[in-house]
Amino acid sequence: MQALSVTQELVSFEPATGAEMWRAPHGDVDQLVEQSKRAWPAWAAQPLAVRIELVRRFVNEVRKDQEELAELIARETGKPLWEARTEVEAVMAKVDISVNAYAERTGQRKLNSALQGTAALRHKPHGVMAVLGPYNFPAHLPNGHMVPALIAGNTVILKPSEKTPAVGAKLVELFNRAGIAEGVVQLLIGGPDEGKALVAHRDVNGVLFTGSAQVGIAINRKLATEPGKILALEMGGNNPLVVWDTPKISDAAALIIQSAFTTAGQRCTAARRLIVKASMYDSVIGELKAMADRIIVGAPFDEPAPFMGPVIDNDTADQLTESFVYLLSNGGRAIKHMRRMQDDLPFVTPAIIDTTAMIDRPDVELFGPLLQVIKVDDFDEAIAEANNTRFGLSASLVGGTPKQYNRFWANVRAGIVNWNRPTNGASSAAPFGGIGFSGNHRPAAFYAADYCAYPVTSTEMEQPRASLGVGIKQG
Repeated sequence: MQALSVTQELVSFEPATGAEMWRAPHGDVDQLVEQSKRAWPAWAAQPLAVRIELVRRFVNEVRKDQEELAELIARETGKPLWEARTEVEAVMAKVDISVNAYAERTGQRKLNSALQGTAALRHKPHGVMAVLGPYNFPAHLPNGHMVPALIAGNTVILKPSEKTPAVGAKLVELFNRAGIAEGVVQLLIGGPDEGKALVAHRDVNGVLFTGSAQVGIAINRKLATEPGKILALEMGGNNPLVVWDTPKISDAAALIIQSAFTTAGQRCTAARRLIVKASMYDSVIGELKAMADRIIVGAPFDEPAPFMGPVIDNDTADQLTESFVYLLSNGGRAIKHMRRMQDDLPFVTPAIIDTTAMIDRPDVELFGPLLQVIKVDDFDEAIAEANNTRFGLSASLVGGTPKQYNRFWANVRAGIVNWNRPTNGASSAAPFGGIGFSGNHRPAAFYAADYCAYPVTSTEMEQPRASLGVGIKQG
């Protein structure tokens, strides 16, 4: 008897309740890529104005389902509803920003010369673009790749995180509802195996990835022998926040809280290391601890609204609590303990631990509400400690003088450098990216247009005109 084939399904669960909320079968990578490849020539041939009009219609579709999408994001990620609503706003704002960015970053140029013809610069799309999205911003971050790619004339296959596939499915539905053909924007459901197959597929022309450094480096290694395939990596950070001389201790503490614990610390730009001037230590840490003790941790729809929800799943919560114990066992001193609020759900309390005495502080991205504190004596030591990482995404200085900020800006290794602002909350109207283990020098946001189209230089004349001079025998 012939065995029946079993279609593998991906199931999504709500972090805050543990309830199943969505399921769908894994997708066929070859079939999706073939459809995307077939759809590309007609999409690329559309006038730019038509493609822009269609992505603007996408905004209208998002607006129609604005609250539904926010609730879906909140349920599937566990983030508070107020924060999910800000994510939906960012999805809609991305279109105008991307239209402006495409005009500025990929504009046409012409230089006319009577004898040499016209020198022209125009841009072409790459073709089939694979977008691999993360779970922390399952709509906003993949959308930040998809909209610029579509404007440029590429087709897109979105492979959402296996932890937030329902939001990815909704996003693709809204693009299709706007009139963008199903072959132009498609959804790939699956886990790591489908992701690897999509990245390696011979007919995929570009890979736009947002996620961990570990996965990003593996993708980079896989594509090292394929220089013709565009690769943009948005990875994580072991981000430093330096607190120096300031009389505004309460404001400094609030900036630290925003940097370290917004989205339950699940932002690539979240502050992981707090570097404090020794003379400021007691006042800053005292205020920070008091403020952190007041943070409400709860489910997305709780009243009063929580500041942060659960982390994405129980495995992540276990890893974070184990990391806290590791730091504690290797020279760390607890300022605020991390604890599991419920054994069967991934709610954890924000944690603060002094790791100044640790000989070897692990240079890893602990993706959650776990903040390490390091005490230093002088500003050069603070900058050196900020740079004591292979990552280089975001860094902030709180306090200090304009001269010190200039030194900090010039010497700290990061793609985002802020003063008296959080490490997170970067503007989509600016480039977004980092160096080292944080990215591969292809910043996203306003600069996404750079990796969604490639420049083509031409010299052009309406009629052939040429003459041969030196080295030709007389006829």
